[in-house]
Amino acid sequence: MKHTHSRIWIHLIWTTKYRERIFFKETGKILFDFLIKKAKEINVPFKSLNIQPEHIHGLIDLPTDVTIADFMKTIKGSSSHLLNNKVFKTKFSWQRGYGAYSVSASQFDVVKNYIANQSRHHKTSLFNEEYEKWKNEYGLFND
Repeated sequence: MKHTHSRIWIHLIWTTKYRERIFFKETGKILFDFLIKKAKEINVPFKSLNIQPEHIHGLIDLPTDVTIADFMKTIKGSSSHLLNNKVFKTKFSWQRGYGAYSVSASQFDVVKNYIANQSRHHKTSLFNEEYEKWKNEYGLFND
């Protein structure tokens, strides 16, 4: 029997450098497939993943032996490598940093649906507006 039990839902958000809108149909699909595969390889599969033109939303159950920083370093680093070598003709970079927000079990379905409906959500709200709202809701300082 496993002696350590945890359920640590984390909602992750990260963006392209300068929030450049570059992930559309084909590039978005390539990145989506890659991220799903890579996360499974490192035993932290995405429970929900959505790629928007300039940002990514993901939901993971963080195991006790992986830090958020290590997970994001692997995901962002390996995807940058893929995008630079196989997808884009110019240099691709992710914006420095990321957002990582805890999700209570009671809000899991709400967050999962929010991530799944990003395309519809962003028809009425731009990412920058959403980002400012999140920073205010979580008490983060403006940067």
